Amino acid sequence: MRFILVNGRTPFGRFTCAKCGEAISNSYLREMTTHLYYCDQSCYSEHCVKAALTLKVAPVGLAPVRNKRSAEGDLTAST
Repeated sequence: MRFILVNGRTPFGRFTCAKCGEAISNSYLREMTTHLYYCDQSCYSEHCVKAALTLKVAPVGLAPVRNKRSAEGDLTAST
């Protein structure tokens, strides 16, 4: 995951931490892909661990893996 660590600057508007709900102050993390705000490194790391465990237990929306042999068979059968 990619993130930005911001010190000495508050975001424009009122934002709360995506993990604990605390108000964002002058030091925070912002994840680049989701644009979520986190109050500190511990909330961000806890969120990452929880997300990784969720994906490990229930991978939703992932395409099924096909082996190379079946993919080659599809190509030769269509020609």
